[in-house]
Amino acid sequence: MTSDTSLAFAHPEERALASAPADPRDRISLRDHVVEADIGAFQQERGHSQRLNFNVVVEVRPEAGPLEDDVDRILSYDRITEAIAAELAAERLNLLETLAERVAERILFEPRAMRVFIRIEKLDRGPGALGVEIVRARASAPTHTLDEESSALHPIVAYLSNAVITAPDLAARLDRLAASGAPVILAVGMPDVAPPETGHRPTQRRIDLLAIEQNAWVLAARDPRCVVVATRTEIDWAMRNGQMVVWAPSKLVLDAVDGPKGAVREAGNLILWLAEQMAATRLELHGDVSAPAGSRVPLASVAG
Repeated sequence: MTSDTSLAFAHPEERALASAPADPRDRISLRDHVVEADIGAFQQERGHSQRLNFNVVVEVRPEAGPLEDDVDRILSYDRITEAIAAELAAERLNLLETLAERVAERILFEPRAMRVFIRIEKLDRGPGALGVEIVRARASAPTHTLDEESSALHPIVAYLSNAVITAPDLAARLDRLAASGAPVILAVGMPDVAPPETGHRPTQRRIDLLAIEQNAWVLAARDPRCVVVATRTEIDWAMRNGQMVVWAPSKLVLDAVDGPKGAVREAGNLILWLAEQMAATRLELHGDVSAPAGSRVPLASVAG
């Protein structure tokens, strides 16, 4: 092997040392930290935990004063493992690359962290370890400001029954929602025509979600203001740009670590989960639908 090849397969600590700047930095490392997670883009990986091996090295700015044996003056190892756990708990991911980016970003939010090397390997996908490795520096890490946090959007989530979708006063209902000034996310339930029954819970869940998405497109066809979106990024962008969102639930539900409880065809389960995920200012029920139990979001029933 050449030295470059050896370095490519070396532990991140050796790579950090080899590319160290002229002013040496302190480094802390996490070796062979193995956790289980549901991750992967292939269908056979969904619903099954697999082992992930993390090796992380963080270059840190030296403390200006004496440490005085005070743990609050250092970047603790726990902050690294907490970053991994937090990102794995946030949502189900398809790619190790995405996970590595998010863990790196979270670590670089730490004031003393300057550069991070992360290697993540899948241990159960074959006879060897399959993985990715990234290097990120503070200069390239996005930072959140208090202004961004304070501008977080709290939408109105409005559930529309099938009768409301086809009613002649649909446009007037949407007018009233738009007049509130808050972002609006519209949610629908199952169509009147029942989807196929498989007798198999995982596949039935997918079929039911697709049926709901078909209903979302039916609503979008009824009013040009309605924009069907599927991802959290699309939802956030649409809300910030004044669009009236119609939620297509498959991606968010299937990727969620802690998804809606019970069958998704029960409208109450699904819309309550969405409202809580979006920190909605209120949940409006338009038409004949039972109010979900245990809601932490204010409920309002609108006749229809």
